[in-house]
Amino acid sequence: MREIESAEQSTALKARESWHVLGIISEFIEATERLATIRPAVSIFGSARVPPEHRWYRLTVEIARRLSDAGFSVISGGGPGIMEAANRGAFAGKSPSVGLNIQLPFEQTGNPYQDVAITFRHFFARKVAFAKYATAFVAVPGGFGTLDELAEVVTLIQTRMGRRIPVILVDRDYWRGLLDWMREQMLGNGLISPGDLDLITLIDSPEQIVEAIFDFYQTRGFDPTGEERESMLHL
Repeated sequence: MREIESAEQSTALKARESWHVLGIISEFIEATERLATIRPAVSIFGSARVPPEHRWYRLTVEIARRLSDAGFSVISGGGPGIMEAANRGAFAGKSPSVGLNIQLPFEQTGNPYQDVAITFRHFFARKVAFAKYATAFVAVPGGFGTLDELAEVVTLIQTRMGRRIPVILVDRDYWRGLLDWMREQMLGNGLISPGDLDLITLIDSPEQIVEAIFDFYQTRGFDPTGEERESMLHL
């Protein structure tokens, strides 16, 4: 700021950055107010490019419907493809269908199957909402965005900055190569600990996904502990 000779330019730049920060804060506030009561919830991720006739789309609809009928709100990115399938299945079920939409120059358009729809401009604010309110994470095949969300959730659990939750990958044929690479390269070169791979589970059956989540919480309940709430304040 000191290198800007014009006081007017400096003031205008600071004002712009201040409004930018306030916009970010407003996204966190809205997410907190609107998502505080949706627990327990499951975040589902996957490609925006999967058409409705694809088996992954149909599988995601069934997974989301079973989760919704079992009492879980379902959180997706609010867009097309797997996101739409997740919202669609939940929308037809008993529990809320939540869409965390993002403004993008291409690809992202909101789907009509959302009981709760929030629109973000900033990816990181949206990521916090996905992680903070999720009781479990389900990843259906997807591209870079899905890998990004998967890596973020596993990193939060690994570093204990986020609570331990089930992380489930759907379609073992799609994910097996990635897990083999993690085992051979990351674990083989000492870049992760042996137990880190245990944070991820491969399940193909919608019924078994619901059972696995209930089994995980059978002895502890869905509500975060005091220690977990404290750690999530640093997300």
